Amino acid sequence: MSGTGFKPGDDVFTPHARGTVIDVRATPSGKWVFGVEDSDGAVGYFTERALKPAG
Repeated sequence: MSGTGFKPGDDVFTPHARGTVIDVRATPSGKWVFGVEDSDGAVGYFTERALKPAG
């Protein structure tokens, strides 16, 4: 996972809410996406540019 700025367990802000990174995976095009779970338990996938560190 070199080149990624976030890892599972990191607290982040998404465009919608604050959450915790629970998944990191590469897309077929080679971009990294991050699965973020919010306080309601909903999971959304975001690119690194859409996330900001919360801590």
